[in-house]
Amino acid sequence: MGNEDRDANPGDGEGPVRQSAVAPFAISAYAVTNDEFAAFIEATGYRTDAEKFGWSYVFAGFLPGPLRRVSPRPDGTPWWCAVRDAWWRYPEGPGSTLDDRGDHPAVHVSWNDAEAFCHWAGARLPTETEWEYAARGGLAGKSYPWGDDLTPDGRHMCNIWQGTFPTRNTAEDGYKGTAPVTEFEPNGYGLYNMVGNVWEWCADSWAEGKALRGGSYLCHKSYCNRYRVAARTSNSPDSSSGNTGFRYIG
Repeated sequence: MGNEDRDANPGDGEGPVRQSAVAPFAISAYAVTNDEFAAFIEATGYRTDAEKFGWSYVFAGFLPGPLRRVSPRPDGTPWWCAVRDAWWRYPEGPGSTLDDRGDHPAVHVSWNDAEAFCHWAGARLPTETEWEYAARGGLAGKSYPWGDDLTPDGRHMCNIWQGTFPTRNTAEDGYKGTAPVTEFEPNGYGLYNMVGNVWEWCADSWAEGKALRGGSYLCHKSYCNRYRVAARTSNSPDSSSGNTGFRYIG
């Protein structure tokens, strides 16, 4: 577990490389989809944190000009806009829909929301150790779930930013936003999109928040080289954004 090579992000705590033991577990083959999350909402009447707050973060490039201009941007990450009434059912804010995205990962899901889903489903979030073990797909010491080459033989193996971040996304991998949860080849354990597509919540606390793994469609080597199996970040448990979802154990 872990990483000590030049791609490691200082301060992320990826190293040292170490042995970690896990008991047998069964993890979902892909991130929870919009259709699955909708079934949870219909059964429970649950309201997500983004709905309660009245806003969530959306990538600025997805927004029409008028909405982009009135949506505040956080210091240091101007590619995000705090969009009023953006939540899982309206992922780009008012006027957006989930049409043709039932099999895409549910986003604008906080750690609290993911925990609520897991409780309803009789499941739980994976620990970071379990998540990384699953992501490696049986390979030891490799950067990605399929090996060390990001694009073997020129094939795109995951959904990440292509081009110049944050101004130009060529979408050479086929997607500018989320992709269907079973897009791209699964790893050696039959698990899809363990890196790229959406960040995935883990059970663990880290850096005054909750751990996230896997990177997302917005990750690019120029600023967020975190689409590697050992990479990690964190956020507060009530935070949500248009590139954050989860999978579960159970």
